[in-house]
Formats: sequence, structure tokens, C-alpha cells
Amino acid sequence: MIRLEDAKKIIEAAEVKAKEIGQPMNIAVADAGGNLIAHVRMDGAWLGSIDISIKKAFTSRAFDISTKDLGDNSQPGQQFYGIHASNDGKVMIFAGGIPLKKDGQVVGAIGVSGGSGEQDHAVAEAGVAAF
Repeated sequence: MIRLEDAKKIIEAAEVKAKEIGQPMNIAVADAGGNLIAHVRMDGAWLGSIDISIKKAFTSRAFDISTKDLGDNSQPGQQFYGIHASNDGKVMIFAGGIPLKKDGQVVGAIGVSGGSGEQDHAVAEAGVAAF
């Protein structure tokens, strides 16, 4: 289980990485049910990325896979092609969503949006490392 206290630590670590790379981000943490626990929009982060960060966290938890890997596997001809149209459009296939695991079991996810896919994924990884 991820508590609010955990989510705040995850977000704080992600914010540190975002500041380090000079890219303001939206950072969301979801619980085991894919429900939002906490969200932060850093000063200057894109408004459009609020929704994307939340949906990246949902997607990572819903499928227990990073959105980067899901995106790689959802291109034309790949096994998950078209998955982004499922779940009433809540599925994001851009890098930046990563499952959060405890004792080998997925207990939630982080979703980050506001930069390039590479930047989003790196910031999400920093949040995961803090968990």
C-alpha cells in the first residue's frame, strides 16, 4: 500500500530530478487501484500535462508496465497496437509512467509529464528510486 506520506517522498525526489535537468513537470502518484493519491504541478509546467501525468500513473498501474515499454509495444504491427484507445482514452503510451513495487508486487505507480519522453522517464525513475 502507498500512503500519502510515501507519495509525498516520491514526488519530492522526482521534483529534485526535474529541477536538476531544468524541466518543470507534473508528477502524479497512484495507488494499487490506479486512483490518484497526490499530484504536483511544478511552477511553469504545462497545463496540458496535468491530465497526461495522471493518466500515465493510471496506465502503469492498470497494466503493470512502464508507459515507455507499453508505447514501444503499441506501435503498428506490435502486440499492443491500438491499446491507447481502451479504457475510455485513459491509456497513455508516452514514456513517464512507471509501476511502484514493494516486495515484488505492484502497489501503485508514478506518472510524469512536461518534458521529452526521455526527461519524463528519468524524472519518474527518480521518484521510483525514492520509494
